[in-house]
Amino acid sequence: MERETDLPIVVGVDGSEPSLRAVDWAADEAALRGVPLRLVYASLWERYEGAQLAEDLGKPSEQVRAEDIVATAAQRARLRRAEVSIATDVLPEEPEYTLLRESRIASLLVTGTRGRGALTEALLGSVSLTVAAHAHCPVIVVRGSHDNQSLPATHGRIVVGVGGGARTTDGAEEKPTSAAAVRFAFEEARRRGAEVEAVRAWRCPAHETTDHPLLTGEPARLHEQRAAEALETALRDAPADVVLHRRTAEGHARTVLADASRHADLLVVGARRRQRHFGLQLGRVTHGALHRSSCPVAIVPESG
Repeated sequence: MERETDLPIVVGVDGSEPSLRAVDWAADEAALRGVPLRLVYASLWERYEGAQLAEDLGKPSEQVRAEDIVATAAQRARLRRAEVSIATDVLPEEPEYTLLRESRIASLLVTGTRGRGALTEALLGSVSLTVAAHAHCPVIVVRGSHDNQSLPATHGRIVVGVGGGARTTDGAEEKPTSAAAVRFAFEEARRRGAEVEAVRAWRCPAHETTDHPLLTGEPARLHEQRAAEALETALRDAPADVVLHRRTAEGHARTVLADASRHADLLVVGARRRQRHFGLQLGRVTHGALHRSSCPVAIVPESG
């Protein structure tokens, strides 16, 4: 049986600049982990992302060949990390189907963004969003660079969002929803020699505020205290060999994490998928992080 540490990092490539940035990031990560890199192109990708793919490559659509796309990606990965073993595959399938199947035999699944023009870093392609919502392994969506280069880590910091559990009928909070994300953040920090900043956002509901001069601030302090306690609970098994910073911040979690991502090399969030009328969906915090982060985002599946 193949150990998880031997599983490849899989990158979905489509020939675009965002996917080549994803290749760069994945090659660096494969070198850190000592695992193979697998570059996969689903030949029906253009059906979902439109004729822009051919325009990105500077060729008429009839000249765009799947072999050219994966060969270019593989050459780029070899130039960046010659020591990494690289395999390629071209599959005549739907991109979502291909990548979700690949996620069952991957240690990581890496994709880029597929925004257009001035909105390149503000929008997320349909394929990346679907994969992030359904993959069986952690997914990295590479964001945060506005040219065709994936920049090396410069901040020496990984930010992990510590989410709160749902409320029970008596008002108590269930276990945090980010245990797997916290473990992933510490593992990445060890590999990179980086520090971890664990962030828990909190808000004071409007109906709990008061104008009484002797009580002003009490509800806010209570919510902040609860956030600090939840943070400590989530970090109780933190390893001693990783520098850890704890921070609580007032505000919407998606805004707090987007702000924190400006000074991070990786933003890690947990994804507890919810079954809704239209299938599995990511929570608002994870969805917001994917669209607003200034650095690559890791979406880590949570159990339960």
